[in-house]
Amino acid sequence: MTGTPRTTRTPRTPRTRGVPALTVPELLRLRAEQEPEGVAMIVEGHGTLTFAEWDRRSAALAAGLAGRGVAPGDRVALHFGSRDWIDFAVAFFGVLKAGAVAVPMSDRLAPAELRYMAGHCAASAVLLGRDLTAPEGEHWTATPAELEAGSDPETAPETGPETPRVRPGDLAQILYTSGTTGRPKGVGASHANLAYGCVTQPKHRRFAHSRHLLHAFPIGTNAGQTMLMNALDARPAVLTPARFTPGRFARLIETYRPGTVFLVPSMAIELLDAGLHERHDMSSVVLLGSAAAALPPALSERLSAAFPNATVTNYYTSTEAAPAQTIMIYDRTRPAALGRPAFGGSLRITDEEGNPLPPGETGEVWMRSPTATRSYYGDAEASARSFRDGWVRMGDVGYVDADGYLYLVDRESDVVKSGAFKVSTLQVEAALHEHPGIAEAAVFGLPHPVLGSVLGAAIVPRTAAQPESPGLSESEVRAFLMDRLAWHELPERVLVVDSLPRNQSGKVIKKELPALLGGSVSSTTEGE
Repeated sequence: MTGTPRTTRTPRTPRTRGVPALTVPELLRLRAEQEPEGVAMIVEGHGTLTFAEWDRRSAALAAGLAGRGVAPGDRVALHFGSRDWIDFAVAFFGVLKAGAVAVPMSDRLAPAELRYMAGHCAASAVLLGRDLTAPEGEHWTATPAELEAGSDPETAPETGPETPRVRPGDLAQILYTSGTTGRPKGVGASHANLAYGCVTQPKHRRFAHSRHLLHAFPIGTNAGQTMLMNALDARPAVLTPARFTPGRFARLIETYRPGTVFLVPSMAIELLDAGLHERHDMSSVVLLGSAAAALPPALSERLSAAFPNATVTNYYTSTEAAPAQTIMIYDRTRPAALGRPAFGGSLRITDEEGNPLPPGETGEVWMRSPTATRSYYGDAEASARSFRDGWVRMGDVGYVDADGYLYLVDRESDVVKSGAFKVSTLQVEAALHEHPGIAEAAVFGLPHPVLGSVLGAAIVPRTAAQPESPGLSESEVRAFLMDRLAWHELPERVLVVDSLPRNQSGKVIKKELPALLGGSVSSTTEGE
């Protein structure tokens, strides 16, 4: 089965055929009027949030912000952890109702990263989750509870500040990229961008097959923000654990029986390697979606077996490109495909000059947003390189086949030039994932005095490898790959590690891996 799954197909948007565009706060107000007692969000062990509560509390927080002098266009940083999803949701919408710009920041960030982001966007305030501290800088801090209490009608002045007018084209959010290859960039999105595709008619709600939608994406990531918008407009209540562990995630599936589950590949690997699908009832899951990184085909096959009732679906986008995306239901005839454009977006492959290439030819991957595009905040030069006439450069190398399906070759920054060859690290990683003893793999370039670069591989063994599976020594791994890869694609160095370095989105930070192998490779390894 190929194409866009019925369960994720988006109906007409609020802007179709003369219906006026809505801002994000207007969407919440409308949902609260339609379903005031409906549950929008559940955080395991930390409470629930109804649409009426969400609307009321965010309005109180907006008044509290205005009372402290926050003006339309001001940037307000939101520093929260996963157990604080409810307070974060209230704070995010409160900031937008105040006409300000929300800047989500995860509690997984280092103090230096928080300080850089708050300074880069010139945040006037930082709102905090429980037990978290604000980064250094010239801004004031508060918790959502403090701002809500400060706007209590019983204690507030008789005449409060007027609610500012917010327009669809106004900047609503600045979300910082993961920074896997350099310093994070702030990506600005308007209300029109965030609200694109949101459903206002109850009978057309998305994920209608589900009473609960389960995810464990962290705050401050593009995937996390997508789940926040799902809580706003989808039919199921959005459920999340206060902290991800494979056991907790499996118990939530068995207890709440969600029809829709979203995760990242690293979470899927932990879940499967722990054998939790064999000890817990996973039969409720009808749609199993993966985001943040491409699913290796071998992992997609394992998920299909572990969730027999689920459609395993891969979503490809980026912080810059959203809501443009491709969607791929796992298809054994196209195991490496990432799908075709969905929800009104477009896809093209170009050469280095931006000229479109025909199917089958490898080049730069670009996607076109179906709505107002995003841009880099405060960086016009970088925006000009990555955003052109509605098209967004993905930073990936790939091709499309004759049927329009996208295949990734690699990240532009990860392609290894070894001698006369350009090697795809994704292809080598896919082959490594076929090894029955390997749970995770990351492939990267190492300096070489003759070839320029050769491949290194960091591998994480499965906790319960098959008894007769091949070993994981350097020579044994290379022998396993011999009939799967060309000689120039074989890793020259293999390192077994307990875990791979990852950012808050779950992506491997490859720039940290060469240091684990101690520098360049001797020329004596050539041809071995």
